[in-house]
Amino acid sequence: MVHAASRTMDMTQGSIWKILFRFSVPLLLGNLFQQLYSTVDSLVVGNFVGADALGAVTSMMPCINTLIGFFMGISTGASVIISQYFGARDPVMLRRAVHTSLVGTFLLSLVFMFVGFFGAPYMVRFMQTAPSIYPLAVIYLQILFGGVTSTMMYNMGSAILRAVGDSRRPLYFLIFTSLLNVILDLLFVVTFHMSVAGAAWATVISQFISAFLIFYVLWRSRDIYSVSFKEMHLDFPVLRKIIGIGMPAGLQMAVTSFSNVFVQAYINYFGAASTTGWGVYFRVDAFILMPMMTIALAVTTFAGQNAGARNAARIREGLHVAMRMAEIGTLMLAIPALIFAPRIIRWFNTDPDVVAYGTLFIRTNCWFAVFACLNQVYAGTLRGIGDARAPMYIMLFSFVVFRQIYLFILSHVYNVVQLVSFGYPLGWMMCSLLEYLYFRMSHWEARL
Repeated sequence: MVHAASRTMDMTQGSIWKILFRFSVPLLLGNLFQQLYSTVDSLVVGNFVGADALGAVTSMMPCINTLIGFFMGISTGASVIISQYFGARDPVMLRRAVHTSLVGTFLLSLVFMFVGFFGAPYMVRFMQTAPSIYPLAVIYLQILFGGVTSTMMYNMGSAILRAVGDSRRPLYFLIFTSLLNVILDLLFVVTFHMSVAGAAWATVISQFISAFLIFYVLWRSRDIYSVSFKEMHLDFPVLRKIIGIGMPAGLQMAVTSFSNVFVQAYINYFGAASTTGWGVYFRVDAFILMPMMTIALAVTTFAGQNAGARNAARIREGLHVAMRMAEIGTLMLAIPALIFAPRIIRWFNTDPDVVAYGTLFIRTNCWFAVFACLNQVYAGTLRGIGDARAPMYIMLFSFVVFRQIYLFILSHVYNVVQLVSFGYPLGWMMCSLLEYLYFRMSHWEARL
């Protein structure tokens, strides 16, 4: 049941698949345009600069996503707190939460900017990046981290608007700035010949404009969530609530991204073409997993509302419906990727070695994408019913400890690139098994 005036959705009644579908569509569009930022960078650089530049752009995303993923969890905590005060009709506490979130985001972004900019050479070296890619990767990382404040402020501003029921304007701004990023990429890389630096600057400028648009809306608004510079200060009790909710989700997202740094380091051992081919596969994989990630977000809200209504049967049914939707959506993208893998890689770069490696990675790993559906939907359901720690611990073990043990042993026994890349889906399978067992044995219904 959708209430047009308040832009809210009651998920405790009605057709489950229709509810999840309607809720997921705006999220899917937002994720799509978010992915276009990095994908356009890769396409432009790969076609107009070269394979090494493409490797620099694609291979560094796990480093960036580690820090950004942590912050996205914190912004989730802020969104929950703000939405609670909004629902409780408590304008005083809502305003405190809004301003605390923004001030906290700005301060945290300064830390991320400092760590990312000065730590970029060490990150690139840690990943055993090929010498031909190393300087390009450092430049790309340093520029992106130099502009990380705009990225984080946009995401927090969007979280504030979504918390009060406005999911449209953040999406509109994201669509606009994604198209702007395309134009700037072509201008800086193709016309001004700025190589990877041009791609990075195009992203930073576009994200700065999106942050400006979000803040303009918040500042000009006459609603209770409007921003006033006089109220910009930290309310520590509110901050503790935000961190209490957001920290487990943030650590989970950061851990998932950080696990990809380890995989990337082992892939880089096989040379620049392997690095670039893996980076292109990673771009393709991000689109394949997009329906699953979107459904996982939707089922978190679905489970949360029905946990409040203490309807365990509907939560269980919703999990099964969400699982089927996630698997169907994932297979609809994975099967064409498997069939047309060489052609897809050539969109990014035509170097024969890059095409060979990228095709190998796609056809090795995409068969197992359905296992990622299991662990993400289970994790989303557990978070929705209030158990955020268990998915975090399970993912920490599966994506870091288990995966790292596998890669370490393999590299000393039978170091073959195809088996190294298989460490990626192997983590999905372990995580899915553990989350399934935990969900079945945790007696979560008794805690509703």
